Amino acid sequence: MPNKKETDAFLRLSAKRQGIQDIENIVLMTEGGTPLRLGDVARIETVPDERRGITELNGDGEVASGIVLQRFGANALTVIDNAKQSLAAIKDSLPAGTEIVPVYDRSELINAAIETLKGTLIEESIVVALVTIAFLLHVRSALVAIIMLPIGILIAFTAMRALGIGANIMSLGGIAIAIGAMIDAAIVMIENAHKHMERAPPDKPRTEVLIKAASEVGPALFFSLLIITVSFLPIFTLESQEGRLFGPLAFTKTFAMAAAALLSVTLVPALMVVFVRGKIVPEHKNPLNRFLIWIYRPVITGVLRAKTLTILLAVIALLVTVWPARQIGSEFMPNLNEGTLMYMPTTLPGLSITKAAELMQTQDRIIKSFPEVETVFGKAGRALTATDPAPTEMFETIITLKPKSEWRPGVTIDSLKQEMDSALQFPGVSNAWTMPIRARIDMLSTGIRTPVGVKVYGSDLKEMERIARDVEAVLKTIPGTSSAYAERVIGGYYLDIVPDRIALGRYGLSIDDVQEVIGTALGSEVVTSTVEGRERYGVAVRYPRALRSDPQSIARDVQVALPGGGTVPLGEVAEVKLTRGATTIRTENGQLAVYVFVDISGRDLGGYVGEAKQAVADSIKLPPGYWVAWSGQYEYLERAKARLAIVVPLTLALIFLLLYLNFKALTETLIVMLSLPFALVGGIWLMWWLGFNASVAVVVGFIALAGVAAETGVIMLIYLDQALTEQWREAMQADRLMTRADLNRAIMVGAVERVRPKMMTVVAIMAGLVPILWSTGAGSEIMQRIAVPMIGGMVSSTILTLVVIPAVYGIVKGWRLPKRQDVSAQPVDRVTVLTRQAAK
Repeated sequence: MPNKKETDAFLRLSAKRQGIQDIENIVLMTEGGTPLRLGDVARIETVPDERRGITELNGDGEVASGIVLQRFGANALTVIDNAKQSLAAIKDSLPAGTEIVPVYDRSELINAAIETLKGTLIEESIVVALVTIAFLLHVRSALVAIIMLPIGILIAFTAMRALGIGANIMSLGGIAIAIGAMIDAAIVMIENAHKHMERAPPDKPRTEVLIKAASEVGPALFFSLLIITVSFLPIFTLESQEGRLFGPLAFTKTFAMAAAALLSVTLVPALMVVFVRGKIVPEHKNPLNRFLIWIYRPVITGVLRAKTLTILLAVIALLVTVWPARQIGSEFMPNLNEGTLMYMPTTLPGLSITKAAELMQTQDRIIKSFPEVETVFGKAGRALTATDPAPTEMFETIITLKPKSEWRPGVTIDSLKQEMDSALQFPGVSNAWTMPIRARIDMLSTGIRTPVGVKVYGSDLKEMERIARDVEAVLKTIPGTSSAYAERVIGGYYLDIVPDRIALGRYGLSIDDVQEVIGTALGSEVVTSTVEGRERYGVAVRYPRALRSDPQSIARDVQVALPGGGTVPLGEVAEVKLTRGATTIRTENGQLAVYVFVDISGRDLGGYVGEAKQAVADSIKLPPGYWVAWSGQYEYLERAKARLAIVVPLTLALIFLLLYLNFKALTETLIVMLSLPFALVGGIWLMWWLGFNASVAVVVGFIALAGVAAETGVIMLIYLDQALTEQWREAMQADRLMTRADLNRAIMVGAVERVRPKMMTVVAIMAGLVPILWSTGAGSEIMQRIAVPMIGGMVSSTILTLVVIPAVYGIVKGWRLPKRQDVSAQPVDRVTVLTRQAAK
């Protein structure tokens, strides 16, 4: 102890083992004053911990890697930015020669997708504004729609923020497909105001004229926008993966259309009072309108002369559309080009870490040789986490691609995958290709990492593997199969040690004695640890490799200590043998399961599974108690179809109710509802022409089309009813009955003279969708599938609105024209007859 009385000192015994030398000097026993140290009877060396996974970069060799996991509900961009800041903070403190290389960064895809849709939104807004100016030839009037549009979008963004919906491909896509329809009400109200101002006496107050024009069409337009809003209700009912994917789109489109409906009856009339003034170009002096009337007048004249033939031709067009509809395949979702590929080969079970590293490095080196590849990051086996229970035979290779401008001419993402697949043909290796985000979603949702999967259920793993391999063999014969691989669950190697209980009793040993020896001699049991600064390292004991390399050596050389002293070879008290057994055991809902992974190319998902199902059913007879289920993306597709089959009819019924509340007449309601199937014609033909498959995204487009088609039908009927009412007034003033000539004249006026607002709404919607069609950035694949049925459908819907609805309207209203002899026989005056007639 120190002599200084003013100082205290701590008492410490330094007995910690701090390295190999301390361990070597551990004394086991002393005889005759000579110690027997651990280093005299054992080899002490520093070795890496046991591992079941490896990572490799660019074919240059193994690397240490880390994965950043995002918490549920967290914002991906925020997490990535924080991770980048943390990595930048430790960069200067890294050891010499150590470098941190990001190999996968989702923020690039997220930002690219958002920028694509931002650009599309701006293009749409500009195009819609130009269309409005071109039709009205009055910039001040066009300002009403131009001002209303960003305010409606701002309201939608405000609702997104309030509900915590982030800006992503789907949420921005909902606004993108709504932009054209958002200004429909403003367009029709402005055009109607122009019409009223042309006809109004010079001394009539302008505000009074504008208010009358707005009130004339406002209620019907409000209802039509509500119909578009309601038409998206089926999307809200989608479940699971499809619901999470399209939910943001349904919300934002609903927000946008609800905002448009609200603004159409509040802000738009107020803006009209402010901006619709000055010199208004008469409709007959507008060159664009004159051209439309010049084209349309002879068409509607022919329609009114052959109404039945017109309707018959429309029905024939609908029936003919059945042919391309049957040619269109089906899929859950189009492949989203993430700009990054994931190569997921599977080898036969039992692959060693050393062989896995050799194979993966060879594969990565081949992939890196392609000029389109930026980096290749390969992973085999599992990471140091319980959430990644991957075997060593399961590889995941992330391939980051260079910008498209640096690719070879003519190379596409699909052709590049085919080239790589051809170059990566190894015996015993089954290839599968996907993309990182999609792979994670698929594996978390169904456990299947390929587009199609077959799950074999039963009670015996060996029999289940036999069935799975039979399914694999059948699927390889189906056209469109890129690869099919059934899990080899019984392909693992086991060193079985079966204790001989009689022998154990003879030697006075127990099962625990044998287990303790096995754990120490073979299992590398950790018995203590060393302390080296702030680091702790486990100290494990095991037999040298020469004594545990095969069953015979283990049985002969591993010794079990006897209670009375001495040892006995393990083989004397137990049987040591090498057997085959399960490498993995899967269970779903309490049932054993074996998976078959199937990658397809050149075929639609629905058509492939339909053929494959039939082939498996015809070729494989399942024993009692065993069954198969088809999974993967096909499972999403079937679930979405089943849900939409219930909800879509209910939504159509709700639209019917809204139409009836608007018209308060069954005739007009039925005309609009029966016309909806004809709107699908153009969408189906355009899909067939572009080679698109039917998917949930396409269904979303058709649902949006139905709402817009209903709206355009409502607008046409508004003008036809207005013209018919005006014609009825003229007949009543002339003290005569309505005739078929009066009806045709009313239809001609309502259709031809109001062609401008109808074409403005159609062109505005289509102009808003065309930028989506020609976009090529990240996320464009999904939005194109939504836009194509709407664009094609708007073409057929326009023909329907301008041609078929007037023909149906003329026939239906013609039935209600009174016969002259009937009128003369009734003891009522003509004014009463005309009043009844108008009421009908």
